[in-house]
This record gives sequence, C-alpha cells and structure tokens, in this order.
Amino acid sequence: MEIEISTVCLLAAVAFLAGFFDAIAGGGGLLTLPALFIAGIDPLAAMATNKLQASSASVSAVWAFARKRMIQWQAIWPMALLAFFGGVAGAFSISLLDRAMLEASVPILLIAVAIYFALSPKLDNQDRKQRLPHWTFALVVAPGIGFYDGIFGPGTGSFFMIAFTLLLGQHLMQAICSSKLLNASCNLGGLSVFIFSGAVIWPLALAMAACAIIGAQLGARCALYFGPKLIKPLLVTVCCLMAIKLLLSAGHPIGEWLRFHAALL
Repeated sequence: MEIEISTVCLLAAVAFLAGFFDAIAGGGGLLTLPALFIAGIDPLAAMATNKLQASSASVSAVWAFARKRMIQWQAIWPMALLAFFGGVAGAFSISLLDRAMLEASVPILLIAVAIYFALSPKLDNQDRKQRLPHWTFALVVAPGIGFYDGIFGPGTGSFFMIAFTLLLGQHLMQAICSSKLLNASCNLGGLSVFIFSGAVIWPLALAMAACAIIGAQLGARCALYFGPKLIKPLLVTVCCLMAIKLLLSAGHPIGEWLRFHAALL
C-alpha cells in the first residue's frame, strides 16, 4: 500500500503523542488506531501497524522504568508471560472476524473505552486493600486483558493499571510500572501474530515506532512527577472526536443511517 509522505509524518506525530500519553496513563491506542483509520488504512493493516508502534512505545517505557529499578521482576514475570499468550490468542481471533464488521465496530468500541476511561476510579499513591490473590490475577486478569489487547487494544495499559490498583492493592506508581510490563508483553504477543501474517505496513510502522519510542521516554519521565491526571481529560476528548469522525465517514453504517434520516427531514 502506497502512503503519502505527509500522511506518514502526521501519523508519526500522533504516535509521538500516543507514546507520551501511554507511558503516563495508558490509552495511547485511543489516538493512533482511529488516526490510522481516518488515514484510510485497511482495518487489519491498521491494527497490525498500530501494534508495532505500540509495542515499541511500551517496551521503551519498560526500559525507562527498569533503569530506575522500579519493576518487581520476580513477582510479575508469570503475569507477563500469560499476558503475552493472551495477546497471541486475541490477535489470532481477529482473522475470524468479518472485515466490514471490524471496521464498523471500531469507533463504537473506541467511544465505549473512552467513556470507561473517563469514568474510571480516581487513582492515587495510597496503598489499597488487595482483593485478589496474585495467582488468580495471573491466571484470569492478565491473559484476559491481554486477549483484549490482541483483538482490539486501545486502553489496555489503563485497564492493567486500574486492575493492579483495585485488585492487587498497588499504589499508583507501582501500578504504572507493573502495567507497562504486562502491556508490553501482550503487545509483543499480538505483534508476533501480525508479523507472521504479513499485515504490518513496515515503512509507516517503523516511522511511527521511532516517534512512539521518543514519546514514551519523555512520558515515562513525566510520569514520575505528574501521574495520569495531567493526560486523562485530553486523551478522552481527542479519542471521542476521532471516533465521531469515523462514525460520520462515508460508508460507515451509522453515518449512512444518520445521513439518510437527515435527508428525510
């Protein structure tokens, strides 16, 4: 697929912002995936390309936190492994979906994730009561969210962060670091499937990945000082605007339905 240089530059800029946002609060895919759809990228190729840049950003953020010795490797690696296999299973499942249904459902799912993201519990640096044993979290929650990441993706980092805080009782900074590792794991699981399927648009994916890595490094540093409250409102607003743009685009069933009924008035 041939893509104009100007489109590549714009999508790379979006990836930079997404990497920055994702390292702090998660949800970077709420920006990149709809941007790829708006640019006219095929749905499967858009998800595959998005997965490569998302993997680059999440691995970059993990590296930044690991250098600060803020990731508890011994306690969390089994969860990361199961999240990886959840991502693999989710990516395999995409091939079973009808492409038209996939394209029509994306903006609706984006709005649903944005609403959840906006209404999600306020997180802070206080320790909370642990509600699940670690083994239950590892066997159920980690692969479950990993599967969601493989089949769709946006908001995965936020879901992990909220789960670590509310279910395992981690304080905010610890939850951010833990969620980055699991997010990177399921990203890599899904990416491995997309690479073997040949769905990745490599020139675009590499340009977006490079910018996402830079954004993630800056975001990881800002996360140490500001936390997610700086990013959440902007992220939700931009996501909703992009989803509305997709809903109203030519060919989307909801957009066509609205135009049909508007013409009758």
